Amino acid sequence: MVTKQFSGSPEDADLTRADSLAREIFTDVANKWALLIIDALGESTLRFGEVRKGVEGISHKMLTQNLRMMERNGLVERTVYPTVPPRVEYTLTEPGRALRELVHRMCDWTHQHIGHIEASRHSFDS
Repeated sequence: MVTKQFSGSPEDADLTRADSLAREIFTDVANKWALLIIDALGESTLRFGEVRKGVEGISHKMLTQNLRMMERNGLVERTVYPTVPPRVEYTLTEPGRALRELVHRMCDWTHQHIGHIEASRHSFDS
């Protein structure tokens, strides 16, 4: 997997540039499944099946892909215990918990403005 490198220059943190590392990271974490997984993990340490129960509608494949991406980006820590069968647990890292605070603010925004959005949709679709 090829990824962009961060050289510390302002261009690398510019979300408007298609080739920026910042946009790559933003694209990874700003998908619906990642945000729901972050919320489901919360302050807990959960096994794969527990995370899946907390994210209604996610497939096994999508959960696996998103957990791997989140681990790669340092948002989730994966711990494997040497048991038979192996026990694997997931927990948010400090950056993952910080992102969770933003997710909660987005949820609050949604609740605060849902009536307005619903009315706008109704007006638009009429």
